Amino acid sequence: MDWLSTVQQLRRENVPGVLVTVVEVRGHAPRDPGTKMVVGTDRTWGSVGGGNLEETAIDRARSMIATMIDTGATAPVTWRSALNEHARTAHGRQCCGGVVTLLFEPLPIRPTVAVFGVGHVGFELARILSRLEIALHLVDSRDEQLDPLRLAEITDGAADVTVHRTPLGETVLERLPDDAQVLIMTHDHAEDYALCDAALRRIAAGHRLGLVGLIGSRAKWARFRAKLLADGHTADVVTRICSPIGLPALTGKEPVVIAVGVAAQLIERIQTRRTEPVGAPPPELVDGPRLEPVEGPEPVGTLPEPAGTRPEPAGTRPEPAGTRPEPVEGRARR
Repeated sequence: MDWLSTVQQLRRENVPGVLVTVVEVRGHAPRDPGTKMVVGTDRTWGSVGGGNLEETAIDRARSMIATMIDTGATAPVTWRSALNEHARTAHGRQCCGGVVTLLFEPLPIRPTVAVFGVGHVGFELARILSRLEIALHLVDSRDEQLDPLRLAEITDGAADVTVHRTPLGETVLERLPDDAQVLIMTHDHAEDYALCDAALRRIAAGHRLGLVGLIGSRAKWARFRAKLLADGHTADVVTRICSPIGLPALTGKEPVVIAVGVAAQLIERIQTRRTEPVGAPPPELVDGPRLEPVEGPEPVGTLPEPAGTRPEPAGTRPEPAGTRPEPVEGRARR
């Protein structure tokens, strides 16, 4: 499989990766500029030269994946490696005699947004969201709302759009990936309630969801909240539902005005990566071990070294307060 097909496969499978490219070669090296390798969490595709160069590149790429998952950082970086007997890494030495510069380009997971109900507001919201690089799921029980001609403007955007025709939107909600954003705005209050119930059950079971937004008035939410509590959901889980959704400052009731407010709230949520999982284990129990920094030539880009693993340069360690003598000149008389 070539690198482009691999990148597309990672996107379809909703998993992160890093594209590694040989961008510069000086002297002898195992591969030419332009050679590419794709690194996933547990697999690689292609080769940038084998040996310690490639193994070190894989370690660095997987460290980037871990950082990308933790913080959302997606900036590309470069790293330069000398291939001689003096440049030792954790995987040994490589004596080709040249110098290779690699470019690391993160391939993040596209945020997933599911819009349940593609009526007047849902349609306008989908039009806005379709211009973003996201995985967009449109769910409705009505065939006419999902007519391909009606959705042509949406499916032609930057988003990867998946259409679900089903009377049971809960089945779609249950299959969404972790951290998916859920927007509930169907034509039927009973359908809305069933989706709220399904979202809260998923959260209570320890699965992560992003924003769970419900369209409607405060009165509607008060009725829903009382029924959700009566049906056994705990108060802390029920508070995960945001209703009404949108920006309070936008008071217009036109579908496009409501859609703009909801889209703004959603984009802010995606950018700040606030998921507030309920009942999830602390991060230190799920992140797994951190990769140790590899030894060898210094990177020329911005690949971070884990804190505390490198000795501090002489003269840079902070001194405890009060241990440094005051200069004599300029000291105030007491």
